[in-house]
Amino acid sequence: MKGVPVNKRSLLQSALAVAVAAGFATGALAQDKPLKIGVTAGPHAQIFEQVKKVAAKQGLQIQVIEFSDYVQPNAALASGDLDANAYQHKPYLDAQVKDRGYKIVSVGYTVNFPMGLYSKKVKSLAELKDGARFGLPNDPTNGGRALLLLQSSGLIKLKEGAGLKATPLDVVSNPKKLKFVELDAAQLPRSLDDLDASAVNTNFAIPAGLNPTKDAIVLEDAKGPYVNLIAVREADKDKPWVAKLLKAYHTEEIRQFIQTEFKGSVLPGF
Repeated sequence: MKGVPVNKRSLLQSALAVAVAAGFATGALAQDKPLKIGVTAGPHAQIFEQVKKVAAKQGLQIQVIEFSDYVQPNAALASGDLDANAYQHKPYLDAQVKDRGYKIVSVGYTVNFPMGLYSKKVKSLAELKDGARFGLPNDPTNGGRALLLLQSSGLIKLKEGAGLKATPLDVVSNPKKLKFVELDAAQLPRSLDDLDASAVNTNFAIPAGLNPTKDAIVLEDAKGPYVNLIAVREADKDKPWVAKLLKAYHTEEIRQFIQTEFKGSVLPGF
Protein backbone atom coordinates (compact mmCIF):
# COMPACT_ATOMS: atom_id res chain seq x y z
CA MET A 1 0.00 0.00 0.00
CA LYS A 2 1.26 3.44 -0.89
CA GLY A 3 2.10 5.89 1.93
CA VAL A 4 -0.05 8.92 2.56
CA PRO A 5 1.57 12.10 1.04
CA VAL A 6 2.91 14.48 3.65
CA ASN A 7 2.19 18.20 3.33
CA LYS A 8 5.59 19.76 3.92
CA ARG A 9 4.14 23.12 4.82
CA SER A 10 1.89 21.58 7.48
CA LEU A 11 4.83 19.65 8.88
CA LEU A 12 6.93 22.81 9.10
CA GLN A 13 4.12 24.74 10.77
CA SER A 14 3.68 21.97 13.32
CA ALA A 15 7.39 21.95 14.08
CA LEU A 16 7.40 25.72 14.55
CA ALA A 17 4.40 25.52 16.85
CA VAL A 18 6.17 22.97 19.03
CA ALA A 19 9.34 25.10 19.14
CA VAL A 20 7.41 28.24 20.10
CA ALA A 21 5.51 26.36 22.80
CA ALA A 22 8.78 25.02 24.16
CA GLY A 23 10.21 28.52 24.13
CA PHE A 24 7.30 29.88 26.15
CA ALA A 25 7.61 27.01 28.60
CA THR A 26 11.32 27.70 29.05
CA GLY A 27 10.67 31.40 29.59
CA ALA A 28 8.00 30.69 32.16
CA LEU A 29 10.28 28.25 33.94
CA ALA A 30 13.08 30.85 34.08
CA GLN A 31 10.72 33.42 35.61
CA ASP A 32 9.43 30.92 38.17
CA LYS A 33 12.99 30.46 39.41
CA PRO A 34 14.06 33.53 41.41
CA LEU A 35 17.42 35.11 40.78
CA LYS A 36 19.69 34.53 43.75
CA ILE A 37 21.38 37.82 44.69
CA GLY A 38 24.11 37.79 47.35
CA VAL A 39 24.47 40.83 49.60
CA THR A 40 26.10 41.67 52.91
CA ALA A 41 23.76 42.22 55.85
CA GLY A 42 22.77 45.83 56.52
CA PRO A 43 22.19 48.54 53.91
CA HIS A 44 22.86 46.32 50.88
CA ALA A 45 20.26 43.84 52.11
CA GLN A 46 17.77 46.62 52.96
CA ILE A 47 18.15 48.22 49.55
CA PHE A 48 17.83 44.94 47.68
CA GLU A 49 14.63 44.09 49.52
CA GLN A 50 13.23 47.25 47.92
CA VAL A 51 14.75 46.36 44.53
CA LYS A 52 13.04 42.98 44.87
CA LYS A 53 9.65 44.73 45.06
CA VAL A 54 10.38 46.93 42.04
CA ALA A 55 11.67 43.97 40.03
CA ALA A 56 8.56 41.92 40.86
CA LYS A 57 6.42 44.58 39.16
CA GLN A 58 8.56 44.06 36.05
CA GLY A 59 8.14 40.27 36.17
CA LEU A 60 11.57 39.55 37.65
CA GLN A 61 11.66 37.46 40.82
CA ILE A 62 14.56 37.88 43.25
CA GLN A 63 15.75 35.94 46.29
CA VAL A 64 18.03 38.02 48.53
CA ILE A 65 20.73 35.98 50.28
CA GLU A 66 22.69 37.64 53.08
CA PHE A 67 26.35 37.04 53.94
CA SER A 68 28.34 38.20 56.95
CA ASP A 69 31.73 38.64 55.26
CA TYR A 70 33.30 39.90 52.05
CA VAL A 71 34.83 36.64 50.83
CA GLN A 72 31.90 34.25 50.44
CA PRO A 73 29.64 36.24 48.06
CA ASN A 74 32.23 36.13 45.26
CA ALA A 75 33.03 32.47 45.92
CA ALA A 76 29.32 31.63 45.80
CA LEU A 77 28.86 33.60 42.59
CA ALA A 78 31.84 31.98 40.89
CA SER A 79 30.62 28.49 41.86
CA GLY A 80 27.13 29.09 40.51
CA ASP A 81 25.33 29.24 43.86
CA LEU A 82 24.38 32.87 43.14
CA ASP A 83 23.28 34.62 39.96
CA ALA A 84 24.72 37.98 41.02
CA ASN A 85 26.03 39.81 44.06
CA ALA A 86 25.91 43.43 45.19
CA TYR A 87 28.23 44.37 48.03
CA GLN A 88 31.69 45.36 46.78
CA HIS A 89 33.54 48.18 45.02
CA LYS A 90 35.67 47.75 41.91
CA PRO A 91 39.12 47.80 43.61
CA TYR A 92 38.00 44.87 45.78
CA LEU A 93 36.51 42.98 42.82
CA ASP A 94 39.65 43.57 40.76
CA ALA A 95 41.81 42.19 43.59
CA GLN A 96 39.59 39.10 43.95
CA VAL A 97 39.67 38.42 40.21
CA LYS A 98 43.45 38.75 40.14
CA ASP A 99 44.09 36.68 43.27
CA ARG A 100 41.48 33.94 42.77
CA GLY A 101 40.97 33.84 39.03
CA TYR A 102 37.24 34.46 39.21
CA LYS A 103 35.51 35.12 35.89
CA ILE A 104 33.30 37.78 37.44
CA VAL A 105 32.57 41.23 36.00
CA SER A 106 30.83 44.44 37.02
CA VAL A 107 27.62 45.25 35.15
CA GLY A 108 26.50 48.44 36.92
CA TYR A 109 26.90 50.69 39.95
CA THR A 110 24.78 50.78 43.10
CA VAL A 111 25.74 52.94 46.09
CA ASN A 112 28.70 54.49 47.83
CA PHE A 113 29.45 53.95 51.51
CA PRO A 114 31.93 56.59 52.70
CA MET A 115 34.33 54.88 55.12
CA GLY A 116 34.52 56.42 58.58
CA LEU A 117 37.02 56.53 61.43
CA TYR A 118 35.38 55.82 64.79
CA SER A 119 36.36 55.82 68.44
CA LYS A 120 34.72 55.32 71.81
CA LYS A 121 37.70 56.87 73.58
CA VAL A 122 38.47 60.10 71.74
CA LYS A 123 36.43 62.71 69.90
CA SER A 124 39.11 63.67 67.39
CA LEU A 125 42.21 62.13 65.88
CA ALA A 126 44.29 64.81 67.57
CA GLU A 127 43.38 63.26 70.95
CA LEU A 128 44.93 59.89 70.07
CA LYS A 129 47.91 59.16 72.30
CA ASP A 130 51.24 57.88 71.07
CA GLY A 131 51.12 54.14 70.50
CA ALA A 132 47.32 54.11 70.11
CA ARG A 133 45.87 50.86 68.77
CA PHE A 134 44.15 51.53 65.45
CA GLY A 135 41.90 48.99 63.70
CA LEU A 136 42.15 48.33 59.97
CA PRO A 137 40.16 45.97 57.68
CA ASN A 138 42.39 43.01 56.87
CA ASP A 139 41.47 42.75 53.18
CA PRO A 140 43.91 44.53 50.86
CA THR A 141 41.61 47.07 49.22
CA ASN A 142 39.72 48.21 52.31
CA GLY A 143 42.91 48.20 54.38
CA GLY A 144 44.53 50.43 51.79
CA ARG A 145 41.45 52.62 51.73
CA ALA A 146 41.66 53.11 55.50
CA LEU A 147 45.35 54.01 55.31
CA LEU A 148 44.66 56.55 52.57
CA LEU A 149 42.00 58.09 54.82
CA LEU A 150 44.51 58.27 57.68
CA GLN A 151 47.01 59.90 55.34
CA SER A 152 44.50 62.49 54.13
CA SER A 153 43.73 63.20 57.80
CA GLY A 154 47.42 63.94 58.46
CA LEU A 155 48.18 61.03 60.82
CA ILE A 156 50.51 59.05 58.59
CA LYS A 157 52.36 59.25 55.31
CA LEU A 158 52.54 56.43 52.79
CA LYS A 159 55.39 55.79 50.42
CA GLU A 160 54.92 57.25 46.99
CA GLY A 161 52.92 55.05 44.68
CA ALA A 162 51.41 52.87 47.42
CA GLY A 163 47.97 53.62 46.03
CA LEU A 164 44.74 51.78 46.76
CA LYS A 165 46.47 48.59 47.92
CA ALA A 166 48.65 50.25 50.56
CA THR A 167 49.48 48.15 53.64
CA PRO A 168 51.01 49.08 57.01
CA LEU A 169 54.38 48.16 55.46
CA ASP A 170 53.96 51.18 53.15
CA VAL A 171 53.75 53.65 56.05
CA VAL A 172 56.90 55.80 55.95
CA SER A 173 55.88 58.37 58.56
CA ASN A 174 53.88 57.60 61.70
CA PRO A 175 54.48 60.42 64.24
CA LYS A 176 52.02 59.01 66.79
CA LYS A 177 53.49 55.51 66.41
CA LEU A 178 50.05 54.05 65.81
CA LYS A 179 49.88 50.29 66.26
CA PHE A 180 47.79 48.83 63.47
CA VAL A 181 45.48 45.95 64.34
CA GLU A 182 44.18 44.20 61.23
CA LEU A 183 40.84 42.43 61.64
CA ASP A 184 38.03 41.17 59.46
CA ALA A 185 35.97 44.22 58.42
CA ALA A 186 32.80 42.83 60.02
CA GLN A 187 34.55 42.54 63.41
CA LEU A 188 35.79 46.12 63.60
CA PRO A 189 32.59 47.73 65.01
CA ARG A 190 32.52 45.14 67.81
CA SER A 191 36.21 45.76 68.54
CA LEU A 192 35.90 49.48 69.25
CA ASP A 193 35.87 48.80 73.01
CA ASP A 194 39.33 47.23 72.73
CA LEU A 195 40.82 49.70 70.25
CA ASP A 196 41.59 53.38 70.55
CA ALA A 197 40.08 54.03 67.11
CA SER A 198 39.24 52.13 63.96
CA ALA A 199 38.28 52.46 60.33
CA VAL A 200 34.85 50.93 59.73
CA ASN A 201 33.02 50.35 56.47
CA THR A 202 29.59 51.98 56.52
CA ASN A 203 27.73 48.77 55.65
CA PHE A 204 29.06 47.29 58.91
CA ALA A 205 28.84 50.52 60.90
CA ILE A 206 25.10 51.01 60.44
CA PRO A 207 24.00 47.52 61.64
CA ALA A 208 26.25 48.05 64.68
CA GLY A 209 24.29 51.17 65.61
CA LEU A 210 26.87 53.68 64.36
CA ASN A 211 25.61 56.68 62.40
CA PRO A 212 28.39 57.71 60.00
CA THR A 213 27.29 61.32 59.71
CA LYS A 214 27.08 61.74 63.50
CA ASP A 215 29.45 59.22 65.08
CA ALA A 216 32.44 59.18 62.71
CA ILE A 217 35.27 61.44 63.82
CA VAL A 218 36.40 61.49 60.17
CA LEU A 219 34.29 60.56 57.14
CA GLU A 220 35.69 59.77 53.73
CA ASP A 221 34.91 62.06 50.80
CA ALA A 222 32.00 60.62 48.83
CA LYS A 223 33.87 61.05 45.55
CA GLY A 224 36.36 58.34 44.67
CA PRO A 225 36.82 54.85 43.23
CA TYR A 226 34.78 53.06 45.87
CA VAL A 227 31.28 53.11 44.39
CA ASN A 228 29.74 49.67 44.92
CA LEU A 229 28.55 47.52 42.05
CA ILE A 230 26.52 44.55 40.87
CA ALA A 231 28.67 41.64 39.71
CA VAL A 232 27.77 38.60 37.62
CA ARG A 233 29.64 35.76 35.99
CA GLU A 234 31.29 36.89 32.77
CA ALA A 235 29.23 34.36 30.79
CA ASP A 236 25.98 35.95 32.03
CA LYS A 237 26.73 39.65 31.53
CA ASP A 238 24.71 39.99 28.30
CA LYS A 239 21.70 37.96 29.41
CA PRO A 240 18.34 39.81 29.41
CA TRP A 241 17.80 39.39 33.15
CA VAL A 242 20.93 41.42 33.88
CA ALA A 243 19.51 44.46 32.10
CA LYS A 244 16.19 43.97 33.90
CA LEU A 245 17.96 43.76 37.26
CA LEU A 246 19.84 47.00 36.62
CA LYS A 247 16.69 48.71 35.44
CA ALA A 248 14.93 47.75 38.68
CA TYR A 249 17.83 49.08 40.78
CA HIS A 250 18.38 52.28 38.80
CA THR A 251 14.92 53.72 39.46
CA GLU A 252 13.86 56.93 41.13
CA GLU A 253 11.99 54.79 43.68
CA ILE A 254 15.24 53.16 44.84
CA ARG A 255 17.11 56.47 44.78
CA GLN A 256 14.48 58.04 47.03
CA PHE A 257 14.56 55.05 49.39
CA ILE A 258 18.35 55.33 49.78
CA GLN A 259 18.23 59.06 50.43
CA THR A 260 15.33 58.82 52.89
CA GLU A 261 16.39 55.68 54.76
CA PHE A 262 20.07 56.45 55.24
CA LYS A 263 20.05 60.27 55.38
CA GLY A 264 23.37 60.78 53.65
CA SER A 265 25.23 57.84 55.17
CA VAL A 266 24.75 55.86 51.97
CA LEU A 267 24.82 57.68 48.63
CA PRO A 268 23.29 56.61 45.29
CA GLY A 269 26.06 55.81 42.85
CA PHE A 270 23.91 55.70 39.71
